[in-house]
Amino acid sequence: MTGKTIDIETADGVCDAYVSRPDRGGPFPAVLIFMDGFGVRPVIRQMANRIAAEGYCVLLPNLFYRRGRAPIFDVATLLKPENRPALMELVMSLTPELVLRDAGVFLDWLAAQKEVRPGGKVGLAGYCMGGGMVVRTAAQFPDRVAAGASFHGGRLATDDADSPHRLVGRIRARLYFGHADQDQFMTPDQIDRLDQALMAAGTVFEAELYKGALHGYTMSDLPVYDREACDKHWQRLLGLFKETLRAA
Repeated sequence: MTGKTIDIETADGVCDAYVSRPDRGGPFPAVLIFMDGFGVRPVIRQMANRIAAEGYCVLLPNLFYRRGRAPIFDVATLLKPENRPALMELVMSLTPELVLRDAGVFLDWLAAQKEVRPGGKVGLAGYCMGGGMVVRTAAQFPDRVAAGASFHGGRLATDDADSPHRLVGRIRARLYFGHADQDQFMTPDQIDRLDQALMAAGTVFEAELYKGALHGYTMSDLPVYDREACDKHWQRLLGLFKETLRAA
């Protein structure tokens, strides 16, 4: 495996990102990871490496680059109750407009790499706030995305006018949603609303409820980590990419 930090020029500055791929072979299908609210850190780099080991070129950008290079904060600091308002402010600073502007840059960067299969569609994986980014990106770039997976994604189907679920009619990619059944950021009502929107749009998707799991269940550096749920997430994610990106 080869993994390194690189810089990508955007309209708003320089985004530091982690890129990982196998040492031999290629060119490879591309995967773009949208991080959770705690940012780029060792655990997510390890996750990028695990995906890359299956035969992909994986890009993991620091979406908070406008505030500084990763890590912006350490996890232990952000887990303190008194720092929760700062965490939420940071997460909410990524507006849909900024997310999509950045996503286009990241897709262009991947397409320009000699290690990436020419003309191939991309796979998306998103965690926590990244789940909504998967939906928005798949809707904005329907001809460039083959598959997208959201794990413990939050606020995917709210009453807001710009809620992600309102965009699913534009999506051509195959989607997967791994919901935590004890997730305060994705309630049963929201899950049902998302399902209804996806079915009405004719989107090819699968949604599962991970029993006993909490928001953030895939992240081994968080107290909500659930090994069984995380293992299941790996089966679903790698299976989705194997079935879609190889033929995309």
